Parts: sequence; C-alpha cells; structure tokens
Amino acid sequence: MLSKKTKYAFHALTYLGKYKDQGAVPIQEISAHHSISHKFLENILLELKKAGFLGSKKGKGGGYYLIKLPNEIRLSKIIRLLDGPIALLPCVSLNYYEPCEECASQEKCGLNMVMAEVRDETLKILEMKTLQDILERE
Repeated sequence: MLSKKTKYAFHALTYLGKYKDQGAVPIQEISAHHSISHKFLENILLELKKAGFLGSKKGKGGGYYLIKLPNEIRLSKIIRLLDGPIALLPCVSLNYYEPCEECASQEKCGLNMVMAEVRDETLKILEMKTLQDILERE
C-alpha cells in the first residue's frame, strides 16, 4: 500500500498540476484543500523540491510550483522517492535488494519468482503512468 506521505504527495502534485499556469501555489491552500497537516505537507514538498520535481518562491505570492511537465513526472519515481522499493519482497527489489534470511536458495524459491513477476508487471504500469494520467481522470 502507498503510505499517507506518498498519497499526500500525489494530491499536492495533482493540485499543482491543475494550477500550473497560475504560478506558485501557497502551501496553506494545498493543505486546506486536501485536509493535510501543514507541517507534514511542508516536509513532503521540500522532499519533492530536493528531488527536482518542484520549485518554490518565497515572500508575497510565494509557494510551490511544478518545474516539470505533468507528463514528465513518472509515478514510479514519486513512489520510490517517498516509499522506497516498489517490490513486495526485498529479495526481488531492483533498487533496494536484500537477500532473504530464511531462504536457502533464491534461484529455487517459488515465492521469489512469483514476486519478481508481480514487480515486473507493476513496474511496467508505474513507469508508463505519469502525473498527467491522474490529472486526465479528475
């Protein structure tokens, strides 16, 4: 499951995507619209800014804005940034691999093989889908 942090990130990114032509959006506006704690949202937006998805403007008329087009923001990148691995088991993770302690042979582990298939199919979808896909459905 996606963490609340990642769900809130998608809500904020979608909100910013809807108003991308209006410049910076105040954090209070996003927070109030989606009923997200201001402080929690601020931390999420800072993380997205550090990762190169958002820019910010200080002072009057300040806030956050997208620095990438919605069709350039892959869902897989946001999930990995905020939640870590997409794989359901660490032994099938592409970016966060860890061997299973209880498994004698990963090459002969049926669970590993099935979860690798699940990972591959999930990644196919998440790497193709972008913020634009979310915006088009709202």
